[in-house]
Amino acid sequence: MPKVAIHVEFKPKPGSHAAFDALIREHARLTLSEEPGCERFDVLQPMNADGTRDESRIMLVEVYTDKDAVKAHVANPRMPKVREAYTPLIDGRVLTMCEL
Repeated sequence: MPKVAIHVEFKPKPGSHAAFDALIREHARLTLSEEPGCERFDVLQPMNADGTRDESRIMLVEVYTDKDAVKAHVANPRMPKVREAYTPLIDGRVLTMCEL
């Protein structure tokens, strides 16, 4: 069974970047420590052409051992609280699942 990669691009609301960044980095840390099927969970900060931070976006790259590990991630009891916490901080998100 192939590994699964998830790419998510979030659009933090103006003035919410720092709060969202802290929340999503803690989520990444906990996911890596709690879920053996999560092999990688990177939080990426896009940059502008001049090298400054583009605080209108934050991206995630997650790698899971297989589809069952993704299902376990979605079923993690922490997930509803994480979504509830970040929803007021973002204007939207785009999630793409990929075979690796």
